[in-house]
Amino acid sequence: MSHPQSYEILLVPRFVEDTTDAEDTADAAEPGGAVRSAVVSATGETGASGYPRYSGEGIVADIDPATHSVEALLVDGAELALGLSARIKEKDTGADAEG
Repeated sequence: MSHPQSYEILLVPRFVEDTTDAEDTADAAEPGGAVRSAVVSATGETGASGYPRYSGEGIVADIDPATHSVEALLVDGAELALGLSARIKEKDTGADAEG
Protein backbone atom coordinates (compact mmCIF):
# COMPACT_ATOMS: atom_id res chain seq x y z
CA MET A 1 0.00 0.00 0.00
CA SER A 2 1.30 3.44 -0.90
CA HIS A 3 1.37 5.90 1.98
CA PRO A 4 0.61 9.62 1.57
CA GLN A 5 3.79 11.67 1.47
CA SER A 6 2.48 14.52 3.58
CA TYR A 7 -0.34 15.61 5.85
CA GLU A 8 -1.38 18.85 7.44
CA ILE A 9 -1.84 18.37 11.17
CA LEU A 10 -4.26 20.71 12.92
CA LEU A 11 -4.15 21.07 16.68
CA VAL A 12 -7.61 22.08 17.84
CA PRO A 13 -9.23 22.64 21.24
CA ARG A 14 -10.78 19.37 22.40
CA PHE A 15 -14.17 21.03 22.84
CA VAL A 16 -14.51 21.21 19.04
CA GLU A 17 -17.16 18.57 18.34
CA ASP A 18 -15.54 15.27 17.35
CA THR A 19 -17.06 13.84 14.18
CA THR A 20 -16.13 11.71 11.20
CA ASP A 21 -18.12 13.89 8.81
CA ALA A 22 -15.52 15.43 6.47
CA GLU A 23 -17.52 18.65 6.11
CA ASP A 24 -17.58 19.21 9.89
CA THR A 25 -13.90 18.23 10.21
CA ALA A 26 -12.98 20.83 7.57
CA ASP A 27 -14.59 23.51 9.77
CA ALA A 28 -11.81 22.99 12.33
CA ALA A 29 -9.33 24.19 9.72
CA GLU A 30 -11.05 27.55 9.29
CA PRO A 31 -9.51 30.60 10.97
CA GLY A 32 -10.04 30.44 14.70
CA GLY A 33 -10.42 26.64 14.70
CA ALA A 34 -6.84 25.39 14.87
CA VAL A 35 -4.48 26.82 17.46
CA ARG A 36 -1.52 25.46 15.48
CA SER A 37 -0.98 23.68 12.20
CA ALA A 38 1.99 22.10 10.52
CA VAL A 39 2.73 20.23 7.33
CA VAL A 40 4.50 16.96 8.08
CA SER A 41 6.24 14.80 5.49
CA ALA A 42 6.99 11.08 5.46
CA THR A 43 10.40 10.30 6.95
CA GLY A 44 10.59 6.77 5.54
CA GLU A 45 10.81 5.44 9.09
CA THR A 46 8.31 3.46 11.12
CA GLY A 47 7.53 4.87 14.55
CA ALA A 48 7.37 2.96 17.84
CA SER A 49 3.63 2.58 17.25
CA GLY A 50 4.33 0.55 14.09
CA TYR A 51 2.91 3.18 11.75
CA PRO A 52 4.72 5.42 9.25
CA ARG A 53 6.43 8.44 10.82
CA TYR A 54 5.89 11.99 9.57
CA SER A 55 7.82 15.06 10.67
CA GLY A 56 7.90 18.81 10.10
CA GLU A 57 7.58 22.24 11.70
CA GLY A 58 8.26 20.92 15.21
CA ILE A 59 5.74 18.07 15.02
CA VAL A 60 6.52 14.35 14.79
CA ALA A 61 3.59 11.99 14.25
CA ASP A 62 2.96 8.31 13.60
CA ILE A 63 -0.09 8.13 11.33
CA ASP A 64 -2.12 5.09 10.28
CA PRO A 65 -2.63 5.72 6.55
CA ALA A 66 -5.60 3.32 6.37
CA THR A 67 -7.70 5.09 9.02
CA HIS A 68 -6.01 8.52 9.06
CA SER A 69 -5.60 8.18 12.83
CA VAL A 70 -2.75 9.90 14.63
CA GLU A 71 -1.30 7.05 16.69
CA ALA A 72 1.56 8.99 18.33
CA LEU A 73 2.34 12.70 18.42
CA LEU A 74 5.06 14.98 19.76
CA VAL A 75 4.80 18.77 19.55
CA ASP A 76 8.13 20.53 20.00
CA GLY A 77 9.47 17.34 21.62
CA ALA A 78 6.65 17.00 24.16
CA GLU A 79 3.33 15.16 24.31
CA LEU A 80 0.25 17.01 23.15
CA ALA A 81 -0.98 19.50 25.75
CA LEU A 82 -4.13 18.58 27.65
CA GLY A 83 -7.23 20.07 26.09
CA LEU A 84 -5.95 19.75 22.52
CA SER A 85 -6.63 17.09 19.91
CA ALA A 86 -5.04 16.46 16.54
CA ARG A 87 -6.82 16.33 13.21
CA ILE A 88 -5.19 15.65 9.89
CA LYS A 89 -5.75 16.64 6.32
CA GLU A 90 -4.03 14.58 3.63
CA LYS A 91 -2.03 17.01 1.51
CA ASP A 92 -1.76 14.81 -1.62
CA THR A 93 -5.53 14.57 -2.26
CA GLY A 94 -7.02 17.27 -0.06
CA ALA A 95 -9.16 14.69 1.77
CA ASP A 96 -10.02 15.60 5.37
CA ALA A 97 -9.65 13.19 8.24
CA GLU A 98 -9.64 13.18 12.01
CA GLY A 99 -7.02 11.60 14.17
